[in-house]
Amino acid sequence: MLNVYSEINTLDKKCYEKYFLSEDILMEHASLAIHDYICQNFTLKSSILIVCGSGNNGADGLVLARQLFKKFNVSLYIASKIKKTMPLLQKQRTLSLGLEELSSIKQITKTNIVVDCLFGTGLNRVLDEHSQNLIKHMNSINAYKISCDIPSGLNQKGQILGTAFIANTTITMGAYKKSLFSDSAKDYVGDIICANLGIHESLYENISSCFLLQKSDLILPKRKQKNTNKGNFGHLAILLGNKKGAGIISCQTALNFGVGLVTAITSQTNLPYSIMYSNSLSTNTSAIAMGMGLGEHFDESILFNDLPLLLDADIFYNEKILKVLHKKNIVLTPHPKEFCSLLKLCSIATINVKTLQNDRYKYLNDFCTKYPNIVILLKGANVLIQHDKKLFINSFGTSALSFGGSGDVLAGLIASLLAQGYDRLDACITGSLVHTIAALNYKGNDYSLSVDDLINEIKIL
Repeated sequence: MLNVYSEINTLDKKCYEKYFLSEDILMEHASLAIHDYICQNFTLKSSILIVCGSGNNGADGLVLARQLFKKFNVSLYIASKIKKTMPLLQKQRTLSLGLEELSSIKQITKTNIVVDCLFGTGLNRVLDEHSQNLIKHMNSINAYKISCDIPSGLNQKGQILGTAFIANTTITMGAYKKSLFSDSAKDYVGDIICANLGIHESLYENISSCFLLQKSDLILPKRKQKNTNKGNFGHLAILLGNKKGAGIISCQTALNFGVGLVTAITSQTNLPYSIMYSNSLSTNTSAIAMGMGLGEHFDESILFNDLPLLLDADIFYNEKILKVLHKKNIVLTPHPKEFCSLLKLCSIATINVKTLQNDRYKYLNDFCTKYPNIVILLKGANVLIQHDKKLFINSFGTSALSFGGSGDVLAGLIASLLAQGYDRLDACITGSLVHTIAALNYKGNDYSLSVDDLINEIKIL
């Protein structure tokens, strides 16, 4: 996993004060990362439009224009008057080579590459009409699009300030920023590459409490011991409710993800032959999952035990959940609407989904501040997992998972790991990675993924 930061000004400041690296040196390395990416992926003499703002993001673009000039056919547009010292210096250096700036971006309707260097992470205002029209024109050009640090129009929270540049690739400077992994940013950032600024990342970075998950963080429940039986791999109980199909999906998923036994807690008997059923918990139960298709009425006594307990779906609309949030064995897996209900029940915030999605980090942290014992997974385009102050981001989410039953599969994955003895946080991290990576591996159309398809992909990871 990789460190992620809310801002990196403090990291840049450390470079200036501790390592005697000037702003100029960092800027050269930042632009060189984009230069190298372009040289490695496009043929020489390709046409490139670089659009610069008046701040340091624009200065990066001016350095890039200087570095690429004569290797590529560079067109340079400076969107606003430059007043700051460093951007002015970079403009002087670049134009001294003989590169002429465009008087209007409307001259460019076709090019191979568009590089966005308009605004950086410091953007804190809704864009004016001129800036919005400029970005819309940049988006309309049929070209490969690269953003410098962050797509222009996104702020430090990953919120869209009117409109935003739609990048194929974002080359972010120095370290990963949380703003790149908001749900709102998902359709704008493209592939994200982190540029080195001239020193090793271990020297540049500080301690972080936020982490970006990698595929290498996935630890599958491998069975290394040979002399075993089903009792060695845990016994999961899943409470079925009014819509039993949701719970059955979780049962079937768990059975295909390493747990030795799954029992559906229900009075119903017409279940798939592979799923055991009972009216009560077995004495060897090792974890419980409930909420999927639960409905309003259930025997709440199942909540009060010392076993790891995964709560999902309908339970987030029921005040009974408040009776167990103080416990240390709880995992919560809400989607945004369910999380809004939970926030209201907990007297933390009364908001709608749009407000939540606009600041997911804040509201998730508000909840974990009040309930630091709980491990919570907030579903979304980018999955957020938090325990106390530690936040983990799974950016492998795909629209292929946007179908009914997808969340029930995720609940089955995590609950299966809990029953096998995984730590709650590790179970959420691994379960979430399995869920998203299996969906990415699916070879069919992204609109055609089903529960059975997803389980099949899980089985062959």
